[in-house]
Amino acid sequence: MEWQRLLCDDRIRSYRGSGSNDLRTEFEKDYHRIIQSASFRRLQDKTQVFPLDRSDFIRTRLTHSLEVSSYGKSLGQNIAQHIIKIIGDKSFQPSYVADICNILQCAGLLHDIGNPPFGHFGETVIRDWFLENLKLITYKGKALTEILTPQMQQDFYAFEGNTQALRLVTKLHYLVDEHGMNLTKALLGTIIKYPVSSLEINKESGDIKTKKMGYFYADREVFEQIQEALGTEGSRHPLSYILEAADDIAYLTADIEDAFKKGCISFTDLLKELRAAGESGEEEDAYNRLVQKLEDKYKRAVDRGENAPEEYAVQNWIVQVQGHLIASATGGFAGNYQAIMAGTHTRGLLSGTEGERMAHVLGDIAYRYAFVSKPILKLEIAAEKILSFLLDEFVHAVLYYDTDRTQTAVQEKLMSLISRNYLAIYRLYSKDKSETEKLYLRLLLVTDDICGMTDSYAKRLYQELSGQWQG
Repeated sequence: MEWQRLLCDDRIRSYRGSGSNDLRTEFEKDYHRIIQSASFRRLQDKTQVFPLDRSDFIRTRLTHSLEVSSYGKSLGQNIAQHIIKIIGDKSFQPSYVADICNILQCAGLLHDIGNPPFGHFGETVIRDWFLENLKLITYKGKALTEILTPQMQQDFYAFEGNTQALRLVTKLHYLVDEHGMNLTKALLGTIIKYPVSSLEINKESGDIKTKKMGYFYADREVFEQIQEALGTEGSRHPLSYILEAADDIAYLTADIEDAFKKGCISFTDLLKELRAAGESGEEEDAYNRLVQKLEDKYKRAVDRGENAPEEYAVQNWIVQVQGHLIASATGGFAGNYQAIMAGTHTRGLLSGTEGERMAHVLGDIAYRYAFVSKPILKLEIAAEKILSFLLDEFVHAVLYYDTDRTQTAVQEKLMSLISRNYLAIYRLYSKDKSETEKLYLRLLLVTDDICGMTDSYAKRLYQELSGQWQG
């Protein structure tokens, strides 16, 4: 792959005119398109880990995305300098440094923009609902599994927020026309973390790019346009590795900090868990030195007379861990540069680095102390009821929409609740399509609409439609 093509600033719909006084680069323009969008603003009411949390401190998808954006830009700066000064790739122009930083800053803002309400559990609910119901729902006397093609079915069985993000920014964000935000192709390529269809998922392959799907059948032409422009040819865009590392660094450290703030894990338990995971390693290795710094920070806070020495220690230590992981990811990219550029690298940037063990341990601690805590489990059960109810109602409402069969009065009312923009996109892209593809697009219309909901709106709509009147 070649950086000149990888940093393509063309858009699917070209709009450049002559005589413009706008001195911003195309990637800088992308940033403003994103932050001014309603889809981005809605992230402030979408779950990161703790659904419907009332605390101002606990992270939402919006604050998480801002952090990923920041880490992505920092990593981009570090890695670009490595490419120039240490790797010495002569094809990498100095001007690419700013381009990479701007692309990664934007990609961080976008990486979760397609996620449904209630965090990753929302994705699980959608997948499970379709696995259970596609075979039970009939259309003109046939089960949906007898009508939809294998890829159409698998798109729902493997439903992904990452995949929805590409769909949202290229189509659903209906501002000017059917091209969504009409972002640069380099940015679109960066947010496609898994450049495979739902039929090509292979979690056992050992290649990270086949872990999940990257595009829906409905968006195959957009995907192909992006791949052709960038010259990635089925490989990951190199900046996707950096975006993924930034996401990992953000959530691994934030989940621990949030869990501590919520009282899910105490300072004593955190230190005990970190020490236990380091017992099998060398006493002076990078992991154990970093763990020791947590205890050192606590002792320093006590000596300074801090009111909350444990909180002081955890928050300051988290910053140090973030720096350690950023350095490790930078080394991971530089050390695997040739394979990444050849499209043959199969692992994340932290794999095989000094930061790998800390990343694994933090993820394990967060899972055991926060993700399976009783408050989270209760909220996830509630989320399942909310999303399953909405899927039941809206899927049955869309089945015969835009067909010669009359809908019931309730189904017509439900259709009026779906975003007018999404309905317009459906009508545009379903034109002249087969009956099967139109049915598939109507099912996508439901997941499009649900993914556009915030946690609070989904909860409120469920209460209203199920007759649980408030007040």
